[in-house]
Amino acid sequence: MREEQIEKLRGVVRDCVSKHLYSSAIFFADKVAAVTSDPADIYMQAQALYLGRHYRRAFHLLNASQIVLRDLRFRYLAAKCLEELKEWDQCLLMLGDAKVDEHGNITDTKDYSSMYLDKDGEDREINIISAICFLRGKAYEALENRSQARLWYKAAIKADPLCYEALECLIDGHMLTCEEETNLLAALQFGPEDGWLSSFYSCLIKKYDKDNVVETKFRELEQEVSNTKMSEKSLCTLKNNTDLLACKAEYYHQCGEYQKCFELTSILLEKDPFHLKCTLVHLAAAMELGHSNELYLMACNLVKDYPQKALSWFAVGCYYYCIKKYDQSRRYFSKATSLDGTFAPGWIGYGNAYAAQEEGDQAMSAYRTAARLFPGCHLPTLYIGMEYMRTHSFKLAEQFFMQAQAVCPSDPLVYNELGVVAYHMKEYKKAVWWFEKTLAQVPSSLSEMWEPTVVNLAHALRKLRRYNEAIIYYEKALALSTRSLSTYAGLAYTYHLQDNFTSAITHYHKALWLKPDDQFCTEMLTLALADECRLGIDPKVETVKSQLFA
Repeated sequence: MREEQIEKLRGVVRDCVSKHLYSSAIFFADKVAAVTSDPADIYMQAQALYLGRHYRRAFHLLNASQIVLRDLRFRYLAAKCLEELKEWDQCLLMLGDAKVDEHGNITDTKDYSSMYLDKDGEDREINIISAICFLRGKAYEALENRSQARLWYKAAIKADPLCYEALECLIDGHMLTCEEETNLLAALQFGPEDGWLSSFYSCLIKKYDKDNVVETKFRELEQEVSNTKMSEKSLCTLKNNTDLLACKAEYYHQCGEYQKCFELTSILLEKDPFHLKCTLVHLAAAMELGHSNELYLMACNLVKDYPQKALSWFAVGCYYYCIKKYDQSRRYFSKATSLDGTFAPGWIGYGNAYAAQEEGDQAMSAYRTAARLFPGCHLPTLYIGMEYMRTHSFKLAEQFFMQAQAVCPSDPLVYNELGVVAYHMKEYKKAVWWFEKTLAQVPSSLSEMWEPTVVNLAHALRKLRRYNEAIIYYEKALALSTRSLSTYAGLAYTYHLQDNFTSAITHYHKALWLKPDDQFCTEMLTLALADECRLGIDPKVETVKSQLFA
């Protein structure tokens, strides 16, 4: 067989692979490799076998080759075959010995000094060392050694910032704290043309910064222009990129702007109905807004299209949770975690379903599992603290809130809970400090979601007899929500303590309009009326006033 015939057959193999005709690719690659015995042709045959899902045969072909331990591509493809066969220990053995430090730096590289034959010739290749590190991480994660998996994922993204899958595993698996994510991104060596990628990665990590910081990141990406040679009329922008918009929706969710988040994810899912990361954010927003019909439709579609994905059964659990059928929701959250034990929302939903029925021990068990599996996620420890607070174990609650704050020092919800627990322990100065810190950490303008925090701050100020400041915050709370019994009652009581009985009576009436049978407001209204009468106010005038506000 002449050289030009062989080269033609190689082209046929490549074309068959591009057209997904794997049996044809295997057939012709086998003939080329038999004629030439060239390592590059053997590799091409093994790759065709791998793509055709003949993993055992591909591994045997690579393992029989004398070059498998000298060419990193051969070794990597052989390990990929073992990955598909779920032989994780053998996969790690095939990848060879190597060590990594706690920062993701490979410290023992003697095994990676072997030659790397016949690169694919693309303009930009992912570093083979990065791919090997990533596969090591996958193997360790499958063996439930998540601490080692985390180190190898960090090594993979450090070896080549283009290895997005490693960063995705670190973020989706909640393996890093906020600080660790920021430090990792700062350590990556991006090429001069990859400024946009650095900005994109910074949008993917936890987004609890001030709104102007996060919005600036999004704006930079939306205005990013390609540096390639092209006419001014065809400038590139990521403004309408679905991944970027999904990041923005996630940011809105973290800010508590659930309606804004829901509207954006709804538009996105019309454009790309199978964008699963956007789907998860959409489900979370629909849960917060109580859109049970939307949850039902999403759950039905997901179960039909992806019956083996944890996300599908998580959606079913969300629907039942939304309609307060907690037993059913728990069952489906459990199914989600059994399909994918590393699906963080499933574990948290499972714990929340128990907590909703005040089954504290089971809720704690789910939260502790989540805290162990996802060291970079502060929500499990936050919810454990909430459970302890519910049972009035305030010191324990405070310890877990402080742990959550160490993992994610910029989530305002953590500071709010620390304020609440300090209030319960009658440490009002500390409570005021935490509540003020909460409002300072809110990444966007105050929305109705933060109304309870403002009210709690006013309550704490009232306890410290700082009545004028308390009144200011009660008024701010009323600007956020006009249907809060606690706000009207607290404001009325503060006026009462200042001997401003007329204002106190007015706000007691407003509170009783929201809840006519409230015992505290009823009793205090009676006292306020008596106090005002004692000061010589005409009772007839007061009676008219009472009728007006009734």
